[in-house]
Amino acid sequence: MLKVYLDLNFTIWYNVYGDIMKFLEKYGIKLKNEELLKTALTHTSYANEHKVESYERLEFLGDAVLQLITSEYFYRNYNYLEGEMTKMRSRYVCEHALYEYAKVIGFIPYIRVGNGQIHNVNETIIADVFEAILACIFLECGFDTSKKYVLDVIVPFIEKNTVFYSDYKSALQEMVQTDKKSLEYNLVKETGPAHNRTYVVEVVVDGIVYGVGSGKSKKEAEQHAAFDAYKKSVK
Repeated sequence: MLKVYLDLNFTIWYNVYGDIMKFLEKYGIKLKNEELLKTALTHTSYANEHKVESYERLEFLGDAVLQLITSEYFYRNYNYLEGEMTKMRSRYVCEHALYEYAKVIGFIPYIRVGNGQIHNVNETIIADVFEAILACIFLECGFDTSKKYVLDVIVPFIEKNTVFYSDYKSALQEMVQTDKKSLEYNLVKETGPAHNRTYVVEVVVDGIVYGVGSGKSKKEAEQHAAFDAYKKSVK
């Protein structure tokens, strides 16, 4: 289970902030705006309970910065056509990729969520926070520092040709398009309490169930179903 700080007084937050700064300092980054970083770590569930701002606006900005940095990287380093560059970029900015980057950076334990969300700090939230923290770096340190930070984190994964499971949905789509087959994802089951739901999705190709997957969000369940179908298709 992820360790999450639910309600932080000033002293506790100061210690957490210091830890976060150490994580960022290994990338040569030091932020001065404490409130901005706190906001980047704040999920809407916590924001609603404590009447503070959530990371959503920062996430919006961080997503755009991430798209630009990775687009420039693939343009300068790979002689690919537009469609190929789009696929490569999506592979390394997908939700699961951002989750893996977050584990390397080390900020996951400091995400602030409300009481109802404590058992469901999922990949979607973690990926959103990655983008929000990137927005903080961009606003305080500028584009060049943001670029160095992103590439320091992501390029090792690119060089190792890492495949993140969320790519399997795109891979399956390409496979189906080649054969001109229909593809759809159907939600077949929801279990668990509202704050900790589990979704089960099946992927159907030309009316036949090819794979089934589960996850803490519908999107995650779809990716697992696509992975299940893809593995069967390439055997």
